[in-house]
Amino acid sequence: MAEPGADRERLLRAEYHSQTARIRWRDLQTWYARGSVIAVAARLNLVEVAVQLGLDNTAQFQRWIGEGSIAPVKDDQALGWYEANPELWAVVAPPWVLVQQPAV
Repeated sequence: MAEPGADRERLLRAEYHSQTARIRWRDLQTWYARGSVIAVAARLNLVEVAVQLGLDNTAQFQRWIGEGSIAPVKDDQALGWYEANPELWAVVAPPWVLVQQPAV
């Protein structure tokens, strides 16, 4: 019999994977204005970050924050993205919107 935690993780992974989409930065302005947009480094798996957020994995998030792999979108980054209006990967992991600029 599977552990309840494993079932929750599997369900979260499937849910976030199905909800991940490409979106232009300007379409995220409302969420940015609310302070709800978190930038995720290109080297991380966006869905995995959402899953760990959904599992409330504080230890993992502290590591990612400490190494600068995830952080709220800063004003200068938001301005650059507003001007360029890039297409980003995004997933909603309430109350946050996780965004990632694809590696070039």
